Amino acid sequence: MNVILQFMKRNYKVLLIIGALSVALWSFIPKQKESDPEKDKLLIELLTFVIERGHYSPAAIDDSFSKGVYKDYLEALDPSKRFFLQSDIDEFAKYETQLDDQINNKDLTFFDLTYTKLMERMKESKEYYQDALAKPFDYKKDESINTDYEKLPYAKNKADLKERWRLQVKLSALSSLVEKQKLEEDKKNNKDLAEKEAPKSFESLEKETRENTLKSLNDYFSFIKDLTRDDWFSVYVNAIASRFDPHTAYMAPTEKERFDVSMSGKFDGIGARLQKENDFTKISELISGGPAWKGKQLEAGDIILKVAQANAEPVDVVGMRLDDVVKKIKGPKGTEVKLTVKKPDGSIKVITIVRDAVEIEETYVKSSVVNIDGNKYGVIYLPKFYIDFEDKNARDAGKDVAQEVERLKAEGVKGIVMDVRDNGGGSLKTVVDIAGLFIEQGPIVQIKSAEGKKEVLFDRDAKVQWDGPLVVMINEFSASASEILAAAIQDYKRGVIVGSKQSYGKGTVQNLYDLNQFIRGGTYGDLGALKTTTQKYYRINGGSTQREGVKSDVVMADKYAYLKMGEKDVENAMPWDKIDAANYKVWDKQHNYDLAIAQSKARLENNSQMQLIEDNAKWLEKRNNENVYSLHIDKFKAEQKALDETNKKYKPITDYKNSLVFSSLPYENEMVKNDALLKEKRDRWHESLSKDLYIEEALHILNDMNFGKKEVTNKVTKEKMVKS
Repeated sequence: MNVILQFMKRNYKVLLIIGALSVALWSFIPKQKESDPEKDKLLIELLTFVIERGHYSPAAIDDSFSKGVYKDYLEALDPSKRFFLQSDIDEFAKYETQLDDQINNKDLTFFDLTYTKLMERMKESKEYYQDALAKPFDYKKDESINTDYEKLPYAKNKADLKERWRLQVKLSALSSLVEKQKLEEDKKNNKDLAEKEAPKSFESLEKETRENTLKSLNDYFSFIKDLTRDDWFSVYVNAIASRFDPHTAYMAPTEKERFDVSMSGKFDGIGARLQKENDFTKISELISGGPAWKGKQLEAGDIILKVAQANAEPVDVVGMRLDDVVKKIKGPKGTEVKLTVKKPDGSIKVITIVRDAVEIEETYVKSSVVNIDGNKYGVIYLPKFYIDFEDKNARDAGKDVAQEVERLKAEGVKGIVMDVRDNGGGSLKTVVDIAGLFIEQGPIVQIKSAEGKKEVLFDRDAKVQWDGPLVVMINEFSASASEILAAAIQDYKRGVIVGSKQSYGKGTVQNLYDLNQFIRGGTYGDLGALKTTTQKYYRINGGSTQREGVKSDVVMADKYAYLKMGEKDVENAMPWDKIDAANYKVWDKQHNYDLAIAQSKARLENNSQMQLIEDNAKWLEKRNNENVYSLHIDKFKAEQKALDETNKKYKPITDYKNSLVFSSLPYENEMVKNDALLKEKRDRWHESLSKDLYIEEALHILNDMNFGKKEVTNKVTKEKMVKS
């Protein structure tokens, strides 16, 4: 999980080192580009130099480091062990403890060997799956497959590998076949459908599944074919970078561009999402409010045949890499692009679009209002702590959350839920701003650099934008900036933290360095960027969130609770530690704080839905360790039937619906009148909230914080408990 937490204040030690590095590199950079391998060597030199001098705690590049890179790299190249043979691994193995020397000497021998061998094995693999899918499978043959790839040995020879592919594609086809047979059974039981559609024979369904599996694999290999040597070298470079810690990573130019878009939530272009389908590029979705959406000529399903810049000659993009098509379509605001597209009806049209700034609506904060026991409450959902580092006047999460708080206050809400579930982080500046909305003034987070220097980031504004009841919702995917917000609110006792047992556990700060700044004249083209861990952050109580995360005041059952997916489960994650606490004053204006927590725990203890989710979590843990599947159709069906029966037991979890009605704020109600896509998205969100037990409990905690111990503080939940 690459969670970014940008520290915007200057880190003078790192900058001095980087400045020295820039001068040092100029002394040995050749003036002319000689070859791609020279660029690769330079990239490794830049990477190790910057990390070793800028990283918070750089690992020694020794034999142990070499073994880690070797393991991670081979797992990244062939995670399911469907390409390399054991003989290949034996050939690679002699380099297992030599990669540290190769890295230091800018030696590409190991990469060149693995890349050449991978290309060869991938080409051979196409024949394996195509042969396997050329004739019907024998689904009465008693055989099985083990999908625990981590423990699976590499294939002994090509015959063994070909058999492995056969079993894998058979599993895929069998799974699809069984689903198709279920659909046929449903048709038989539905009189209207049975009259309209003739039943399909087993032979027909079997053939369909093989054809679909073949298409899926051909699409996958088409994508693989589009990858360049540079793409594969990025995999190798990242295997090196990530050994320093899980959040140090190399970003190739296209990845850096995607990162910038994800952080700012906007880009210049036409506002369309594209997908590759064989050799064609297809419009999968138009972004609401973007130029293509406003123009009403381009539609989802259109296939792009040619792209022209203003009045220039159109360029044929059929067969072109998706990234290259995207580059041709994107461009500066105000410029013109012409797309020659094939419509779903077969007609060909040339569509002219003027590029503009496109805002990715899903990135931005949104809020909703709900009524409980005659009182209004607000829910603010923040998917990311976004910011545009290039434009101080652009939207950012801090300004947007402040605006949503004001809008909710205008609606007369008596409490606010800040939902940062699944929020992987973002800008440090914005989280300090957001936490400051809820306290008078004081420290928000502490930052410690490699040399031990500590800095405390403060909210210095005495104004409290919201002083009423507050709940912050987290889960195991709330990371980085989300954890800073939750930790600060918890340490001040400003609000109640509700959700998973703990958050993700990322307590490190990363800085992003553009590698092009060190090279004179752009000799090698765009070198991308390096994200490396330069600092650690700590709660104002002195504790780190690293590995341990933020522990919820009210723990709610979570279906993923027993699966390994947090920072503590990552092999080379940095350790937990503690520093001195900052000087802060606990919030003393919420008199029902402890009572609300106690009442919530009492509710949840007897909540049958929570008990069912806990039971489901334990079952998922057990299922996660079961990796053997029968490829005999009858046994496979029996296994699937048993799973279906168990899943029926847990169906009430997805079927759950509370009695709460969520609605948009007035400004958004005006917007959706002219934006059907936005209305559909908001309707879906409100529907999901009405099925969300966690949101429901968070709202009842707000109610308890407002009114203390009441006879009926939780009417909706009590009704549900009685019904269940």
